[in-house]
Amino acid sequence: MTTYESWIAQFDSRTASDRLAWRRTLRSLRRHPLISVLLPVYNPDLEFLRSAVASVRAQIYEAWELCIADDASTDVTVRPFLEEVAHGDDRIRLTFREKNGHIAACSNTTLELARGEWCALLDQDDVFAEHALAAIACEIEQRPDAGLIYSDEDKIDAEGVRSDPFFKNDWDPERFLAQNFINHLGVYRTSLLREIGGFREGFEGSQDYDVALRCVERLGRGQVRHVPRILYHWRMAERSVARDPNAKPYALEAARRAITDHLERRGVAARVEACPEAADAHRVIYELPNPRPLVSIVIPIRDEVGLLKQCMASLEQTDYAPTEVVIVDNGSVDERTHDFLRELSQRIGARVVRDDGAFNFSRLINRGAATATGEVLALLNNDIAAEEPGWLREMVSHALQPGVGAVGARLWFPEKGGLQHGGVVLGLGGIAGHAFHRARRGEPRYFKRMLLQQQCAAVTAACMVLRRDVFESVGGFNEEDLPSSFNDIDFCLRLRARGLQNVWTPYANLIHHESASRGYHITPEEQTLFFRESIFMQEKWAPELLRDPFYNPNLTLDWPGFDLAFPPRV
Repeated sequence: MTTYESWIAQFDSRTASDRLAWRRTLRSLRRHPLISVLLPVYNPDLEFLRSAVASVRAQIYEAWELCIADDASTDVTVRPFLEEVAHGDDRIRLTFREKNGHIAACSNTTLELARGEWCALLDQDDVFAEHALAAIACEIEQRPDAGLIYSDEDKIDAEGVRSDPFFKNDWDPERFLAQNFINHLGVYRTSLLREIGGFREGFEGSQDYDVALRCVERLGRGQVRHVPRILYHWRMAERSVARDPNAKPYALEAARRAITDHLERRGVAARVEACPEAADAHRVIYELPNPRPLVSIVIPIRDEVGLLKQCMASLEQTDYAPTEVVIVDNGSVDERTHDFLRELSQRIGARVVRDDGAFNFSRLINRGAATATGEVLALLNNDIAAEEPGWLREMVSHALQPGVGAVGARLWFPEKGGLQHGGVVLGLGGIAGHAFHRARRGEPRYFKRMLLQQQCAAVTAACMVLRRDVFESVGGFNEEDLPSSFNDIDFCLRLRARGLQNVWTPYANLIHHESASRGYHITPEEQTLFFRESIFMQEKWAPELLRDPFYNPNLTLDWPGFDLAFPPRV
């Protein structure tokens, strides 16, 4: 068996005892809200439609109704088929539209039929897992304030073989602007759907995306819930987006209009373009205020003047202004370093802070930040070299958005070394690990995550941009407990504890000569310190390290990650 087939056999196949356990759980619920399954139909493959209906009838959760609207199908076999399906089953509500109005109008007709408290969306070719509505009902019980619930999904072929599981992250509004990961299974509070006016005509192909965008505008972050289970099987039919993401180019145009409208309604100054590395995804470019805020670029160093010169040369090509440079010199002894620092002070007005204490990265960052005068801080290792002029503009544009904490960049190893930093995954390989380590340029990796702007639990301080007030709100970096390692992880987790979100952008690309100036943990003293810092992180952040909201518990924590977990942590 393939890996996914094996995973399904062990962890996602319903046995008699599984069904019994689900029914016991359902009996313990205080409420059993009616869930209306909305099924718009137009000239369907009747066998696929039969499977879709059968998957609803097979639900372990019994408080459902199926609302079917036929959008004036021209296939004469469709009407008698639907009438036969609905005959004698009062849980199935059926109507026939007199005029074809396309998918949005037909979806609204199914919504008119709905009597349930919740609506679950189902396409005519697709299939629910038999525990789909049971899992949704349990989530409703646990989070009665929820307004939108979505699940993981996979694909299914004409023979019923499952593949390509999409194990999603929890709610991430930033990534949702780049990719509709809610998609299947999406379940909405019926009153919310009616409050926003249902599905908008003119957004065919992305009508579900548009609905979700308009719904989340009216919900708090905790009201968008993710059930980390495969509850929906997306049919890979001919000419379907499941088989070919570019099968419906009009849907991409509609998606970008929907995102643009969403940003305008929220009062966000931004424009939407195609993702340059994935045409079926999207990029949001935030506008900068006028005047732009001063950015203080804080660079800790100790000698290695060649690295610093390389770093400064790349900064001179950066197209963002205004900036100031603050260099924290941790005991450099090379006269060439001193000469270059004097040159920088005279030529660009760089501010040099001398610190002759033992190496403590957290202290150096804090001293640099205290000396800086900018509204925005850009923390930068001396072994970083910008690859493109727009990196700082991109990162600052994210850092200025409300609710954003730290912003990280896409960092590459020199030459063909691959990716160094694609955001941090908590628990990966131990305490935390960088996503997609050593991935080659152009690789999309797990559902294009390497190509899309997104939130993540933490980003590296090798290149981190954030507002000064955000930095000061948590007291800077932890000098006492984390002088060397994990200080950026701890810092980002403290930001998240204050309700701020950390963002990683693939549109700021820099080269990182990782640990070129300090090296790795080689001496016994360094290894002892690393062990002590690891223990501190485990004791302080144990629950967070075990459940990264941006990394699905069905994916392994074994390095390098993004493979199936055996067993899953659900």
